[in-house]
Amino acid sequence: MKFKAILLDDKAMRRTLMRISHEIVEKNKGIEGIILVGIKRRGYPIAKRIAEFIEQFEGEKVPVGVVDITLYRDDLTVINDCPVLKDNNLGVDTKNKKVILVDDVIYTGRTARAAIDAVMAAGRPETIQLAVIVDRGHRELPIRADYVGKNIPTSKNEIISVCVEEIDKEDSVKIYEQ
Repeated sequence: MKFKAILLDDKAMRRTLMRISHEIVEKNKGIEGIILVGIKRRGYPIAKRIAEFIEQFEGEKVPVGVVDITLYRDDLTVINDCPVLKDNNLGVDTKNKKVILVDDVIYTGRTARAAIDAVMAAGRPETIQLAVIVDRGHRELPIRADYVGKNIPTSKNEIISVCVEEIDKEDSVKIYEQ
């Protein structure tokens, strides 16, 4: 992979997450009934940060859960026709809640679809919304993010890399060419 550019540095990522946090509160007319569910791996620390921002300006904690969609991915059918979910515990109760799924990048929409399936298996929420740092286009399913940090139209030869301090020891969004 060939490095092309840094699209967001740590300060820009912080501003982006703060803006998304405000948008979530505004769209939902407050935080009543809201829970955040981070899509494992990078979506979870991003969800925790959004919850921290919301707590800073709303004065209340928003519950944060995590979903591991590995067993729901439709591309796993090549490996196993009947993947079995071993644990659908998201760490939060989704029944009649406004669930905001959080991920780093939306691309084809398959990860988001799998996360929706996992949330629905855990309990019936009132609504499901999607928040992402980057929307890079190339959707294969009719799924769109409700909250987008940055729209970055890409070619299929490009890769968007979202780094978070908790996992990668830095906060950034970079673009690479294959």
